[in-house]
Amino acid sequence: MTKKGLPSEFLEEMKQLLKDEYPAYEKSLDEPGLAGIRINSAKLTAGEWDERSPFPSEPVPWAENGRYVAGDLRPARDPYYFAGLYYIQEPSAMLPAALLPVVPGDRVLDVCAAPGGKSTELGAKLKGRGLLFANDISSSRAKALVKNLELFGITNSCVLAEDPEKLAERFPEFFDKILVDAPCSGEGMFRREPEMAEDWKKKGPAYYSLIQRSIVLAAADMLRPGGVMVYSTCTFSRLEDEGTVEWLLRERPDMELLPVSGPAQAADGFGLPGCLRLFPHRVRGEGHFAAVLRKKGESGKEGWRQESRGRGTSPSLSLEPDSEALLNGLLEALAASINSLSLTETDPLPPLTGKGLKERLFLKGDSLYLLPEEFPEGKGLRFLRTGLLMGTVKKGRLEPGQPLAMALVSGPAEQAAGKAFSLFRLERTDDRTLRYLKGETLSLAEGEESKKGWVLVCADGFPLGWARGNGRTLKNKYYPGWRWQ
Repeated sequence: MTKKGLPSEFLEEMKQLLKDEYPAYEKSLDEPGLAGIRINSAKLTAGEWDERSPFPSEPVPWAENGRYVAGDLRPARDPYYFAGLYYIQEPSAMLPAALLPVVPGDRVLDVCAAPGGKSTELGAKLKGRGLLFANDISSSRAKALVKNLELFGITNSCVLAEDPEKLAERFPEFFDKILVDAPCSGEGMFRREPEMAEDWKKKGPAYYSLIQRSIVLAAADMLRPGGVMVYSTCTFSRLEDEGTVEWLLRERPDMELLPVSGPAQAADGFGLPGCLRLFPHRVRGEGHFAAVLRKKGESGKEGWRQESRGRGTSPSLSLEPDSEALLNGLLEALAASINSLSLTETDPLPPLTGKGLKERLFLKGDSLYLLPEEFPEGKGLRFLRTGLLMGTVKKGRLEPGQPLAMALVSGPAEQAAGKAFSLFRLERTDDRTLRYLKGETLSLAEGEESKKGWVLVCADGFPLGWARGNGRTLKNKYYPGWRWQ
């Protein structure tokens, strides 16, 4: 063991890889790591964030929505975090999702998705249209995906814990875009997490290379003709990086490597032009590798799109009249919210309607879900979450859920909701905002009004969660598991 306790074998390999740049890399190991956040583009643009950011932040060159923040900052202790405006992420880890050209309406698969940094960005790009499968073979790791996707207000995601090879059997040539941020030896994270070197000594690049080949082969089989896949790792090993890409190109001649550009300080692939490498001595971030691949051919996209299901299986949902009215208002509010994000003058997607969304409802036990519009047959697969949790139904009464609140855009939602619910607007700096996030009942100030019934509590216009109003107070309905501690 040598510098920072890193294995001498690893450092020798880095000398061979970097040659004249090795001294600069070795020096970078003594420098502190960088902290970052990634802005939720489904809630606001990067420019809008810069105008309202409550703390200093600087752009990350390779991620439009990425920002550097101070290492001693605690961004998870801010109401904007609870409003789902950003995800806390190491800057280099933002690269893979930034490279995948997702557009609304795509079918997208994140093969190794936990804990959710990549999936939340992919879901934000979809803007509520199409389908996102966020998969991680470890069910315990995949559970973190559920909260992060819900916090970001992603409406059209499904969380799975499946072997990629099993998914490939069920979904041949099904996805438009696929991200494989593969398990790896983690060499690019040694500065930030030097304890990872212990795993490197036990397993090393050769062990992970076999896993990576299995995953990318399955991913290639699930990619439709004309579809795009990003393969990435957080390691420096050529065997795991360019070596895996070269192997895939030999095994699947219908795959081709697309050139990718990055910041001027980034490095090209070693012996494989078109790949992208980030090194801590070259950029402000840890180590990362990425390659963009395409499956040759054309999809015949319109034809197979017509076969997608996207239909619920609970047409007999029985609600009391006031809950039925509430549900209809919530669906109209959700449709208006998604349309406000996803529809442009050049967008070919048809607008959503509350009536159309209602056909995609699915009741499981007491939980009412909205299936994504591109949802396929998934019987026999390990789903941890299927679609958006709209709320719970008990004895014919509907209580709207926290994930639904996070998916709404306050302006369009309020206009479309009718009498289903009202909005209560707080400023981020109002002490009642923090009290609400802690689960406390709120009293109205003199001159303030709140309608009776369900109330969507917002901070600076961004939804936080639900409350029940009686005209004088707001009974807190914020999800207990998310409360400010």
